[in-house]
Parts: sequence; C-alpha cells; structure tokens
Amino acid sequence: MLAVVGLGGALGTLLRHGVSVWLPHAAGQVPWSTLLVNVVGCGVIGAFMVAITETAVSHRLLRPFVGVGVLGGLTTFSTYAVDVVELVLAGRPRLALGYLVGTVLATLAAVVLGVVGMRVMLRWTRAEGGRR
Repeated sequence: MLAVVGLGGALGTLLRHGVSVWLPHAAGQVPWSTLLVNVVGCGVIGAFMVAITETAVSHRLLRPFVGVGVLGGLTTFSTYAVDVVELVLAGRPRLALGYLVGTVLATLAAVVLGVVGMRVMLRWTRAEGGRR
C-alpha cells in the first residue's frame, strides 16, 4: 500500500513541478501554477471519488494510488500557505487575502463541480446505455 501511494505521490509531484515550470510566477505576483494544480486536483478528486464509489467495484489499490498518491502529490496546501506569506512579505496583503480566500472557494467549488459533473455524466451514460 505504501509503495502504491508513494509511486502515485511521486507522479503527482512531478506533474505539479511541470506545471510550476510551465507557469512560473514572480515574487509578489499571483501564483497561478499553485492555484491551477489545487483547483484542477480538487475537481478531479471530486469526479474520481464519485466514479469509483458509484460505479463498478474498483481495484483496492486504485483509490490510494490516484486519490492519495497522484492527487495528493499534485495538490499542495504547503505551497499555497508559503505563497500567501510571500505575497504579504512582498507588500501585497490584499492580494494575499484574496488568494487565501479565493483558493479555498475555488477548490471547494471545483470539488462540487467534479462530483456533480461526474454524476450527470454517469446518469447520461446509463440512460444512453438503456436506449440501445
């Protein structure tokens, strides 16, 4: 189990690093890469948990690999917290507060959208399957 989580975490961390290289930010600027990985990761976790709990039985290691490992490695609360502090230290307290609150709201919204979107997609897929 630990190896599966570790392997998934390594993959997620590499993905996060790739996004930070692709979308770097300067000191005192909005850390878009951190915001992006956190919002996308939260949306995917919402959809993923619905997919594996409301459909066919999945392999016992799928949830730890993807949910804890990959998505846990992709998303980052620690970098988010450091980004907030760096914005304050750069003399951007309003931006820091907006980023602090905005990230929480955006990630919660992403989870809800992921859950609702996956449930709609599953309902649509089941309805289409019944018409054949």
